[in-house]
Amino acid sequence: MLTAHEIALVRLSFSRVVPIKTAFADLFYDRLFEVAPTVRVLFPPDLHEQKRKLMTMVATAVGALNDLPGLIPAVKDLGARHVTYGATAAHYDVVGAVLLWTLEHALKAEFTPDIRAAWTKVYDVLAATMLAGAAEAVQLQAAE
Repeated sequence: MLTAHEIALVRLSFSRVVPIKTAFADLFYDRLFEVAPTVRVLFPPDLHEQKRKLMTMVATAVGALNDLPGLIPAVKDLGARHVTYGATAAHYDVVGAVLLWTLEHALKAEFTPDIRAAWTKVYDVLAATMLAGAAEAVQLQAAE
């Protein structure tokens, strides 16, 4: 699980992202489509709402890191919804790498190795939970 120190590092670094959240979301999606152009079709032409959803979801997750059991149902549900959008397990690695790249470029020198490690751990927990939700959704669809 996450330590109090890791949670504090993620929250502190995210507090630096909040004032630049629009530019952060732009940078994230620009990079995502640069490294994985085939995923562009999974998103609407106008990304304004998608960018808002990304930042809201990250803020919600960061805010709930002290209560992971309470966060898990919502994250599993998010994973289940992503199956319907065409997301695959392979996409999660790409998104994680893009998230770290975006944090590094947005925070510059403030993105220390400790902060990178804390974000990596948070993303790994959230991605695994989303993938579990996706797998459950696929099983339910197969049973119908």
